[in-house]
Amino acid sequence: MNWSISFEPLVSWPLFGLLFVPLLLLALVGLWFRQRGSALRFIALLALAAALLNPVFLAEEREALKSVVALIVDRSQSQDIGDRAKQTDEALAGMQQRLARFRQFDVRVVEAGKSEAADERTETKLFSALEGAFRDVPPSRIGGAIMITDGEVHDAPAGAPEFNAPLHALITGKEHEKDRRIRFENAPRFGLVGKPLDMTYRVISTQGDGAPVDVRVSVNGEQVSVEHATVGQPMKLSVTIPNAGRNIVQLGIDREPGELTDANNRAIALVDGIRENLRVLLVSGEPHAGERTWRNLLKSDASVDLVHFTILRPPEKQDGTPINELSLIAFPTRELFVEKIKDFDLIIFDRYQHRDVLPILYYDYISEYVEKGGALL
Repeated sequence: MNWSISFEPLVSWPLFGLLFVPLLLLALVGLWFRQRGSALRFIALLALAAALLNPVFLAEEREALKSVVALIVDRSQSQDIGDRAKQTDEALAGMQQRLARFRQFDVRVVEAGKSEAADERTETKLFSALEGAFRDVPPSRIGGAIMITDGEVHDAPAGAPEFNAPLHALITGKEHEKDRRIRFENAPRFGLVGKPLDMTYRVISTQGDGAPVDVRVSVNGEQVSVEHATVGQPMKLSVTIPNAGRNIVQLGIDREPGELTDANNRAIALVDGIRENLRVLLVSGEPHAGERTWRNLLKSDASVDLVHFTILRPPEKQDGTPINELSLIAFPTRELFVEKIKDFDLIIFDRYQHRDVLPILYYDYISEYVEKGGALL
């Protein structure tokens, strides 16, 4: 229990000073000249001042709030390498046991990167977890934080962190571990089909920079070249995009003896191949007014190469007209939907009806064309 005294004046402080100061001067003058009764007047003045000041004695019972300490545990994929997971569990148990001795600490354990989603476990975001742990804690109660991690943190602040409390890190793993990884520094999302695409990559090693390394380059699962790179240096790469639609560019390096893992010895970039000119196949069936609209719309764009066929005479129509008197050509079914279907970016069927013009078998080719990135309308 804490005792304290507080004053709650019956009059305002300016009025108290206006009344008390002259009386105090008169009482002091009387004491100085040793006038009769001056001591009693001085004591009465003090009693009056005490009554006007209205002193109040306070008895307070205070209970100190605990300081919050956060244990941020890294559970990302890199922690599954070797015995890092075991080291993490042992370090966590040890820290909980030690901090439990201090009653003034409220320990919060936050595990980062524990999600089952693969894309959320590939990045270690410890500072985001740290911010979430203290979201409901006032700054005066933040005692500090301890991170248990392998040291690979993807959301570390570039400048001075806003966390104004002690921050410690317990690093898992072993000293002088050997590991190499490769990553894309610059990988465009789009590229022209048949044209070279410039990319940049880098090989990083825990053993330092400068060593030569061979990098295998594959496009859509087929190896196209072997590049000679220097560890630690940004390297330029030029690949040709073979197909329209999604293309997979993969880089790979061999695993060295004693290397920690080869899971990061590969890097993948997804590149959407686009053609310089959009090649469109328009197949018109039943005549209608909108057919000319389709044609005019597609022909108005210089970047569109249009191939247009109109089915005017279905095969089942027989009116006795000799073949040599017809000014029509046979619909090139095999040439369009087997041999050259991959050359088109978009196939449009405009009011087309199945009248044995296109055999059922060719619908399988169209389905395969769409699965490989083609567009059908």
